[in-house]
Amino acid sequence: MTASGRRIYLDYNASAPLLPEAREAFVRALDLVGNPSSVHSEGRAARAALARARAQVAGLVGASADQVVFTSGASEAASTCLTPNWRSGGQITTLERLAVLDTDHPCIREGGRYPAAAITRLGVDRNGVVDFETLTTWAEAGPGLLAMSVANSETGALQRVEAISAICRDHGIRLVLDVVQMVGRLPIDSLLPLCDAIILSGHKIGASKGVGAFVLRDERFRPDPLITGGAQETRQRAGTEALPLVVAFGAAAEAAGLRLGRSGELREKRQRLVERLSRLDASLVLGQDHTTLPQTVALHHPRFRAETVQIALDLQGIAVSAGSACSSGKLGASHVLLALRNGGAAIEPETGAIRVSFGLETTASDLDAFADAFERIWMKSLEKEDPRAA
Repeated sequence: MTASGRRIYLDYNASAPLLPEAREAFVRALDLVGNPSSVHSEGRAARAALARARAQVAGLVGASADQVVFTSGASEAASTCLTPNWRSGGQITTLERLAVLDTDHPCIREGGRYPAAAITRLGVDRNGVVDFETLTTWAEAGPGLLAMSVANSETGALQRVEAISAICRDHGIRLVLDVVQMVGRLPIDSLLPLCDAIILSGHKIGASKGVGAFVLRDERFRPDPLITGGAQETRQRAGTEALPLVVAFGAAAEAAGLRLGRSGELREKRQRLVERLSRLDASLVLGQDHTTLPQTVALHHPRFRAETVQIALDLQGIAVSAGSACSSGKLGASHVLLALRNGGAAIEPETGAIRVSFGLETTASDLDAFADAFERIWMKSLEKEDPRAA
């Protein structure tokens, strides 16, 4: 436990704490007994709550409500959008090739409903930015779909979306953007005009777990449904909507839009933490020479294994990650770190990396407590290498 007697949570990229607004909305929605598809009064009340949540999510993205399709989460949204078959009017457009980034979240990187032979994993540079020469060469081969995470979940590295979108537009490539880690941390309302669909997750912005969405730039051009058998979600996703989860998502989305004005606070806290940690070793923080999320810091050094540091911090009352939560439990080095090394980063992927991710609720003293604890672990590692350093 920390000196303050409470635990410090620094794993927002895995799941953000439930916001009070989302909790209140969730509880209120539990009393809505009607099915949103029913025509009686109770059904209409549920439908109205669903419509409000859809409008709240649309507002965060800069879309209209009819462009939003609710799902059980970002992974389902990705599986829906990563399909060769898209519908335009009564016609099916087949996008036979898919490209993803080698650093993408597994729900993107594994290719959704595409066969393995149709998937190309594009390399990145040492900061995690897509190799534009390789992307252009792939795009020049003909129509296809590019899907990518705009912000990397492990390092926070941001892709250059406008330049990527221009390449796609010039070569007839359709584009799907996973903005799960950006939402509530950086504005995303300028991204939808640059792509065909955007993927969102509720619990990354303080909503309940188990809800997400994809937002279409043009609802007339839409992916073949993954879940069929009903008319819900404009026939894009069958099944009765999980109304309390959706309503909480809407409340969190509205709150996230209001909190965007404070993103500078996150950047200041991150900069202060990076400056302190960099005094231990200038190479400790990954991606220092590239733009990242304002509240994510990835730490790597061959001196120690990330899992060992994570456990040591946990015993001291501090929760951090040793990589993406969706990749935890897998054997072997992080695919993100392997891709960074292949791109020229001087790192040893086998030792892993510590991810620190926080939110507006995180105080400067919380980050100082983390830095103090991390420094103690660092000094102990020095002592093991050379007892004279003690």
